[in-house]
Amino acid sequence: MSNISLIIEERAADIGNFMVGRLLPFRQKRAVGPFVFIDHMGPAQLKDYENLDVPPHPHIGLSTLTYLFEGAIMHRDSIGTEMEIQPGAVNWMTAGKGVVHSERTPHYLRQSEKSLHGLQIWVALPKQLEETQPSFTHIAASEIPQWQNYGLSIKLIAGEAFGRKSPVPVHSALYFIEIKSTSSQKLNIGNDLFGESALYILQGNIRSEGNTYGPKQILIAKDSKLCEFEIGKNTIVYIFGGMPFAEERFINWNFVSSSKERLKQAKEDWINQKFPKVVGETDFVPYPQQKNS
Repeated sequence: MSNISLIIEERAADIGNFMVGRLLPFRQKRAVGPFVFIDHMGPAQLKDYENLDVPPHPHIGLSTLTYLFEGAIMHRDSIGTEMEIQPGAVNWMTAGKGVVHSERTPHYLRQSEKSLHGLQIWVALPKQLEETQPSFTHIAASEIPQWQNYGLSIKLIAGEAFGRKSPVPVHSALYFIEIKSTSSQKLNIGNDLFGESALYILQGNIRSEGNTYGPKQILIAKDSKLCEFEIGKNTIVYIFGGMPFAEERFINWNFVSSSKERLKQAKEDWINQKFPKVVGETDFVPYPQQKNS
């Protein structure tokens, strides 16, 4: 990207019984457009006795976007959803005023070797929708807009760009784009982007202004309109961003809000188990008391 203002390196983080690479938030960059949190899960090869088990935990004030490259996850939530996600599909859950969900290896895979690799993303809600009713939408891989262009394979996973629109029911102006290359070539897509923009390199490399950047890096653009770079052969990148909100967003554990008082209330409600339950599940993730409000 011809106007890189910041490079964020993936950092290790523990989400229970599974290690991930934390990309956002970062101390020098808390959000990119409405995107406030990104975890890179895996790639992990799990033995027949190893499984992903993230017990019921709460969210407010955000939408979660789960996108897998390999493996499968069973999602269950407090509004009655039970949905398995597989590679290329999207699970989009809007927490609004409060939702609880679990993420686990599906039952049929729990006693076999399996792989898991994907992205977990939080998108902040506009202020007027922070207390909306929770909802869940599953979009099949076949429904995601995808096309070929000069040796590139492009997917518009969420939002709007390139004159196209994803069926993922987003709540603000944003984009989340996958680009895969088979050959090295120059790209200039700035006119198709807006707001704040960033690029995550999953595989391969990109070159910009004489510098080469590789996997596990997010490159933050100074101006999305100047987004141009050379993509290497057999490279996979994700470009995401959109219009930032006028109000700052605060994060406390799994909660996102424009109000610190609302975060304190959500914390107390979870500690006192006032959130709705996930049917059929009795365990839960306790609030991490060592963290400050």
